[in-house]
Amino acid sequence: MIRLVLVALFLLLFLVLSIPMLAVEWLTGKRNPARKDRIAKALVGWGFRCIAWLAGTRLIVRGKENIPSDSAALFVGNHRSYFDIVLTYSHFPGITGYVAKKEMLRYPLLNSWMRNIHCLFLDRDNIKEGLKTILAGVEEVKRGVSLCIFPEGTRNKVNDTFLPFREGSFKIAEKGGVPVVPMVIVNAADVFEDHLPWIRRTTVILEFQPAIYMKDMDRNEKKNIGAHVSSLISKRYFELKGEYFPALSAKQ
Repeated sequence: MIRLVLVALFLLLFLVLSIPMLAVEWLTGKRNPARKDRIAKALVGWGFRCIAWLAGTRLIVRGKENIPSDSAALFVGNHRSYFDIVLTYSHFPGITGYVAKKEMLRYPLLNSWMRNIHCLFLDRDNIKEGLKTILAGVEEVKRGVSLCIFPEGTRNKVNDTFLPFREGSFKIAEKGGVPVVPMVIVNAADVFEDHLPWIRRTTVILEFQPAIYMKDMDRNEKKNIGAHVSSLISKRYFELKGEYFPALSAKQ
């Protein structure tokens, strides 16, 4: 219980005490948007690292050499936990936002910081508004801002399973001309979701897979890119689980 209280208290204090920084960020952005981006990334990254530490989470990161250094990218991963965002953010090399559900706009202060790190808000029930978000994502990556999206569309509630990856998610990479970097996240739900409402100490694996360049794919491959990336991630997921959590794998 103590970890849950510490994480909740830290998040509340961060949001309240950082209100003056939101004003500083706004003023900085008027004169120097790039500096505003760097400040926001540093502050949010620090906050997420503190939350991970308070939660007692040991994160093992692999494959960072697979992240392209010469362009923005669309990071694509499986999604099982609220902690997926907390744990991944600090390991993106450049300015990176997330494609989040529009319901996140309900939370004051939190939504302000999300906007500051270039998050986009997707209306999953309105095709027209969803298309606008995808087009906004295309413009972001063209400007050099990477994006992270979880194409399952929602948090998967069942361990060791994968919801279908929505093909439309990949339009950002295709139209924006940036590579897709698959991310494999293993055991993140053991931080919180597997034993709600408690937070427990655990180990999580994050692995970045080799980048996929859609411009090099034929029409049929592009049409089925979601299924292809889902297959790559799920295959590697079970390999990593067997490597780092053999006892859990043996129970399957």
